Amino acid sequence: GKVVWSRQWVHHDVWDYDINAAPTLMDITVDGEQIPALIQATKMGFLFVVNRETGEDVWPIVERPVPGGDGSVEGEIYSPTQPFPTHPPPLQPDRITPQNAWGFTPFDRSDCRDRIKGLRSEGIFTPPSLEGSIQYPGSAGGANWGGVAIDPVRDRLYVNQNRMPMVVRLIPRDDFVDLDPSAVVYPDELYPAEGTPYAVQRGSLLSSFGAPCIAPPWGTLTAVDLRSGTVLWEVPLGTTRDQAPFPLWLSFGAPNLGGPIVTESGLVI
Repeated sequence: GKVVWSRQWVHHDVWDYDINAAPTLMDITVDGEQIPALIQATKMGFLFVVNRETGEDVWPIVERPVPGGDGSVEGEIYSPTQPFPTHPPPLQPDRITPQNAWGFTPFDRSDCRDRIKGLRSEGIFTPPSLEGSIQYPGSAGGANWGGVAIDPVRDRLYVNQNRMPMVVRLIPRDDFVDLDPSAVVYPDELYPAEGTPYAVQRGSLLSSFGAPCIAPPWGTLTAVDLRSGTVLWEVPLGTTRDQAPFPLWLSFGAPNLGGPIVTESGLVI
């Protein structure tokens, strides 16, 4: 009944980066040694791989500096570092800048560029702010409930992920009281942060055309070699069909939650 070991994958979580998928157990062979591994998929687009008997890293997991507060959010504290896996490497792009804003046309690309310029965007773990911060990956991931699928014949892992940035803005409680909740347009969410002097407005980072402000794919399926900890391939997962008018049915990937399975023959579903 005693705790044998424990690991914390997010320090002082202010991003809704809870570990929402169950860990996966598999014996893997690394440098000729068989290791009883535990593999944890996360919303951050990280795969943490540790020895399930000892909790020790299979490949190094390092603490790296992350963005802190700008002093505008009274009373909040921030962890100066977060754990990052080295193998497999992070499976999401690092950050969003005005230079990599995307759009179907020059008009919505310019709209996205202006939106990004007005938001705090310092890469993953940028904390919420009063002016609004880009959270990428968003609170739906990265990986979500479905977790990963394991092919023990080929020592491969398959994981589906979202690539959908969000905007998180803190609103002083006095201003929140005067807001009309019906004025918040879907897909934005608005709710009080109970016990704090703020409320939270959160929603996807979309252009005026309703498309994400980053280049596709917006959903991916990735294969990882568990012998070396390297990415074998990545493909878009999902299309814009039923989300955009014809003929804009494109293989751009789409937000997704359910996990994959893999058969003995190597077929991934």
